[in-house]
Amino acid sequence: MDMPANPVWQQRLFLGSWKSGNGEQINVTEPATGEVISQLKAATPSDVDRAATTARDAQTQWVAVPFDQKAEILRKAATLLKERADEINGWNTRECGSIGPKADWELQATYEQAQMAAALPMQPSGEIFPSNMPGKRNYWKRVPIGTVGVIAPWNFPILLAMRSVFPALAMGNCVILKPDPKSSICGGVLMAKILEDAGLPEGVFHVLPGGPDVGQALVEHPLVKMISFTGSTAVGKKIGETCGRMLKKAALELGGNNAQVVLEDADLDIASSCGAWGSFLHQGQICMQTGRHLVHRSVADEYIERLAARAGNLACGNPAQEQAHLGPLINEAQAKRVEDIVNRSVEMGARIVVGGKRNGNYYEATVMSDVTPDMPVFSEEVFGPVAPVMTFDSDDNACSLVNESLYGLAAAIHSRSTERALQIANQIQVGMIHINDQTVNNEFQVPFGGLGSSGNSGRFGGPANIEEFTTSQWVSVMEEGIQYPF
Repeated sequence: MDMPANPVWQQRLFLGSWKSGNGEQINVTEPATGEVISQLKAATPSDVDRAATTARDAQTQWVAVPFDQKAEILRKAATLLKERADEINGWNTRECGSIGPKADWELQATYEQAQMAAALPMQPSGEIFPSNMPGKRNYWKRVPIGTVGVIAPWNFPILLAMRSVFPALAMGNCVILKPDPKSSICGGVLMAKILEDAGLPEGVFHVLPGGPDVGQALVEHPLVKMISFTGSTAVGKKIGETCGRMLKKAALELGGNNAQVVLEDADLDIASSCGAWGSFLHQGQICMQTGRHLVHRSVADEYIERLAARAGNLACGNPAQEQAHLGPLINEAQAKRVEDIVNRSVEMGARIVVGGKRNGNYYEATVMSDVTPDMPVFSEEVFGPVAPVMTFDSDDNACSLVNESLYGLAAAIHSRSTERALQIANQIQVGMIHINDQTVNNEFQVPFGGLGSSGNSGRFGGPANIEEFTTSQWVSVMEEGIQYPF
């Protein structure tokens, strides 16, 4: 991918339009090579105030735009996503270490989110309730929240930002997006350019790359009425505390340590394929990653053999220069963290069946056996290409192991008996369960979200977006006023 010589976002911020920034310089580093491939201007807390004030003033006009015109802007944005696929995917590969198929999938999923959001403004916006007072009508309707702050991560920076941005705009809100500094081009400024070119009015959307100080300012700003956050559980809890204190709405999609349960009657070829995809896709850097493989003891050896064979066929490499199944982890710190979790688990008795080696930011697809619940590879969110396998002896035992985690995002169950799998599903405390599939699932029309330390339930997708990105209002109407006793 050829880098633009003077991109519109060079040294500028998108504060409703492209404006000069006074923050520090952000070096955009390619994780595959360590090379600085571009530079951005970081936002500051004062920029958050500028954006919030501008958004407040713009929202009055935006909410009055007819629904069909809002939909047309979002459909145009969807079209531009497809037209600019090479540019967007190129940055996703260089900036985030995404292999080509992952970048393609993310762009397609973002396109689907835009098309789904374009349909939201024309949906029914309320209900009429009866009254015991003659001549009175009670309208209960959904109305925009105001300004929504979106804080997005680096692993799927386009999709996980725009799944909030698009529906929030569709429902009449203004949006301030803070992309992660490691993915601010593909997950931030390129999206600003698309919405600007799609005809979104000035001041309705803002992009503020920056660090924790910018995120904190966004969460704490009184003109920002909602926060949609995707990221770590530790940060999400702090955001939830702040929003709770300010009586501010919060949608929190947090970490996960997701289990794939393989029963003794499962199709092991399918189960191992799902297990490999769930653990190794995008180097395991997915909140829905299959982080724990729970396999019935009677078929564990065969499952491990098949999973290890799949892992051993996966090659690491620079996705911008060669065909690779696994690209680099996002930075050296994350690669070392994965290495440390694996090494500490081996010291406690786990065995590496295949993989287990780090080369710079690259980490091999790794399968581990003899894993126990007290090992970090079982209890922690690894966020790397590691598949730890642990055995169980009964369905109740499997359910107990799944529920032992504080996380409750996703789970998968493999069995030739869907009825048995559904009975197990009823005992598992997670937000999303997939039978005879893998844990990394996303469909734009289905509400998405986790429980426990993974977040506050299904918030994104289909009809859930209407409730999530609006608040309710009761309006009663009397044709003629009435006299009260006072």
